[in-house]
Amino acid sequence: MIKGFHIKSLRKALCLFILHCTFFSNNLNAQEIAAKPKSIGIDFYNLAFVALLLLIIFTVFNSLKKVVSSLNLELKTKEGKEAEILKTTISEIHEQNQVLIYLTSIFIFLYISYVSVKGTMYESHIVEWMNLIVRWVHVVFGIAWIGASFYFNFLENSLNRTENLREELAGNLWAVHGGGFYYLEKYKVAPKTLPKELHWFKYEAYFTWLSGFTLLVIVYYLDAKVYLIDKEVFDTTPALAVLIGVVSLALGWIVYDLLCKSPLSKKPILFWVILFLFIAGFAWFFLQVFSSRAAYIHVGALIGTMMVGNVFRVIIPSQKAMVNAAKIGELPNPQFGKNALLRSRHNNYLTLPVIYIMISNHFPSTYGSNFNWFVLLGLSLCSVLVKHYLNKMEQGQKAVWLLPIAALGIFALTFITAPKKKEVCIEDKPATFVEVNAIMEKRCVQCHSANPTDDLIKVAPNGVMFDTPEKIKNLTDKIMSRAILTKSMPQGNKTNMTQEERDLIQCWIENGASLK
Repeated sequence: MIKGFHIKSLRKALCLFILHCTFFSNNLNAQEIAAKPKSIGIDFYNLAFVALLLLIIFTVFNSLKKVVSSLNLELKTKEGKEAEILKTTISEIHEQNQVLIYLTSIFIFLYISYVSVKGTMYESHIVEWMNLIVRWVHVVFGIAWIGASFYFNFLENSLNRTENLREELAGNLWAVHGGGFYYLEKYKVAPKTLPKELHWFKYEAYFTWLSGFTLLVIVYYLDAKVYLIDKEVFDTTPALAVLIGVVSLALGWIVYDLLCKSPLSKKPILFWVILFLFIAGFAWFFLQVFSSRAAYIHVGALIGTMMVGNVFRVIIPSQKAMVNAAKIGELPNPQFGKNALLRSRHNNYLTLPVIYIMISNHFPSTYGSNFNWFVLLGLSLCSVLVKHYLNKMEQGQKAVWLLPIAALGIFALTFITAPKKKEVCIEDKPATFVEVNAIMEKRCVQCHSANPTDDLIKVAPNGVMFDTPEKIKNLTDKIMSRAILTKSMPQGNKTNMTQEERDLIQCWIENGASLK
């Protein structure tokens, strides 16, 4: 029962509500609806959709509840190892329930919030605040996850593994921090007696991914026409573009997981080469179907999904299996620890590339470059080299040569993406501000003004406005970077700015940007 109501009764009520919404909505006069101004609220179709979603979730919960009840009955007849396996299974189902609850709650809240204000003067305001709050949550949990990952990889790399160790220990470490001394020990498999309190590190990863995916929805999927789709790259519908994005993330995890379980995992160099080619292939595909900015973010989301999948599907289950074996006095299978360590190592090396990719959407010289695919792969490789250097340094090994190679790689990419000088002025005559202003009025001020007229953007992005000649002149560096060199503005070229218009603006800027 849920607060006095049976799930079966709730399902019946939701079914009736969906039928009522559908019947009532179908009998509304469409012309009357269109004639009414849009106000805050949610229509019957959207209410029916939410009700349908809740119906599905209740059905899934009820099915899982029956499975858990069956397992609990079976647990009473089992002992030892079989009992611990059942306990692990029940625990995993509860965790999956929690993840499902969080996902459903977040989705319903965001969906209702968005459709309630869609088409009103509050739409961009609410979306901006959702973006801010979710981005803050994502950064906080991301710092916690990456910090924990860096710390435990530092421990693994820095353990004393030779001097004055007890037989059951793999290593130990003394440390000082925050005015106190710490002593840590790592067991080869598990201690003879487990402590009552055992700290787990998993929710940082889960909430980083949940908040990250939510942010992907808010920024790219809700406004797919603006941020996800570039008609000059691939003209498609928002629904298909979103479907491609979501399916790609799921498919990417499945292929990566199969690679890890294949014999390739025992050949590290070959495995990493194939993994790099795998990610490069997805990056190329994303750049063929999305805007370049969205393509970069989806590569980052793909790597992030692989990393959280490692935690959720391999590292934590392996640790639970080891804990359960230790509880009944059995020696845990060392392979569980090896599996968890392998995936943890993967996450360790993927961390710096995914951080770079996630912040790249603030720097159009990367994703807006003609060599954006090469830049993404090049900077990712440089990030891996830097992480390998840090790992070697923590292990007490010298690998100084790695940093110069990474620095040279970054310098080379800076040179490759540098703007190329070209003649853009017609008959060597400077363009006039009158000509430039006409282009700005036609292609830019729909979004970049005090009162935007765009159908989706209602507040000037980043506060950039072109309402007066002085504001246009003061922002010539941004105009040159975004509209001319990287062509990342207008967003998705929504207003169809032509190359001739871009050349004219460049001619005006290069000749002093005179307002006369």
